[in-house]
Amino acid sequence: MERNSHADRFAEIIGAGNVLTTPEDKAPFLVEQRDLYRGTAPIVLRPGSTEEVSAVLTYAYENGLKIVPQGGNTGLVGGQIPTETGDEIVLCLGRMNKVRNVDPDGFTITVDAGVVLETLQNEAEKVDRLFPLSLGAQGSCQIGGNISTNAGGTAVLAYGNTRDLVLGLEVVLPNGDIWNGLRTLRKDNTGYDLKQLFIGAEGTLGVITAASLKLFPKPKKLEVAFIGLASPHEALKLFSITKAQAGPVLTGFEILPRIGVEFCLAHLDGARDPLEGTHDWYVLMELSSGSEAFPVRDLMESILGEAFEAGLVEDAAFAQSLSQVKDFWHIRHGMSEVQKHEGGSIKHDVSVPVASIPAFLDKAMAAVREFVPGCRPVPFGHLGDGNIHFNVSQPLGMDKEEYLSKWDAMNTIVHGIVHDFHGSISAEHGIGRLKRDLLKGVKSELELDLMQRVKAAFDPKDLLNPGRVL
Repeated sequence: MERNSHADRFAEIIGAGNVLTTPEDKAPFLVEQRDLYRGTAPIVLRPGSTEEVSAVLTYAYENGLKIVPQGGNTGLVGGQIPTETGDEIVLCLGRMNKVRNVDPDGFTITVDAGVVLETLQNEAEKVDRLFPLSLGAQGSCQIGGNISTNAGGTAVLAYGNTRDLVLGLEVVLPNGDIWNGLRTLRKDNTGYDLKQLFIGAEGTLGVITAASLKLFPKPKKLEVAFIGLASPHEALKLFSITKAQAGPVLTGFEILPRIGVEFCLAHLDGARDPLEGTHDWYVLMELSSGSEAFPVRDLMESILGEAFEAGLVEDAAFAQSLSQVKDFWHIRHGMSEVQKHEGGSIKHDVSVPVASIPAFLDKAMAAVREFVPGCRPVPFGHLGDGNIHFNVSQPLGMDKEEYLSKWDAMNTIVHGIVHDFHGSISAEHGIGRLKRDLLKGVKSELELDLMQRVKAAFDPKDLLNPGRVL
């Protein structure tokens, strides 16, 4: 790569100050947050507009330069990190952070891809609306990356994945063409729904530069309970009762193990045990309504009363204030972060049918304990939509690197059990580089061939995020 000449040309397009070439300037863009991937890149580019992205990709396409799109760099499968070969240029969209339009009457918002998720949530709140996507990394992840990975989060039960929140997209194709699909229509049956190809494609088909998104009524009544129970089997029965009574008013149903709560109490600033006693498992349940008149507290009390009578619930605490609501969710959102303080953690982002979660957890936890005696399973996540983050912390006193060397072998065990339950090896984090080679074991030859054909149609030179997903 003729680094100087390319850098000079990119400087003409986006300004010299936005072409990063020194090691210290590039460093934050070259490492994944869990330190699983460290790459090298001759240049990091920070365009400020869709037109600049178009000009960058046009030049890259004409000169055979590989481009790795990057949002907030919070991805967990390595798709946003360049390889170690040094022949990939990072394209960071953080400067593209404008809110283009807010339409509270139409319940839509249109934003640049670099807008941080928390900023987007706040913009919706300013007009008494809700943007429901909620993630632990929402203070730094960007909506373009959320869309590119079809992020899930804690609100999928009520509002769906990111895919379900997108009305339209603006995308720059690998050759620099700009597709303006920023429509805000709820119904549009004029041919193929092209936006869906880019959602979850992890930047392999085009660079998302803007999105039109759905907004929802802001909840006026909210009740959150932290519930102690004996096992996931009771948690599933509680979910069934709650869903039957609450229907769409049920907006959160998360399952947490005691060990995860203990990790939070030890390592998460501000974390407090919500219940006086200890319980093997917990459920964090949220009910909400857009109507002040809806008796949400009465409904919560009715559900938990039935669950207590059925012997499903051991103890429960209602949040008595908005501050306590935040405290309860603080534990849930901090559960992934605190595990790094307990040494090596082998992680699995999997989903199985909701009804199979207890049986899956029983079988998977027994299997990993047999494989690595003394390991500490920390499974948690979205029981309501079937997505469990089946993380396994190293045994106390074990060498971290020795433990992490068992990553692939443990993946094989856990993913095999997921397969037995007709589940998915990637529920919400994507494929990236981490799980790319696993696709052959879970996708048919026809599915893989169709995916390759789509990639070839959009990116025949294989320059945009090459080697990710496929």
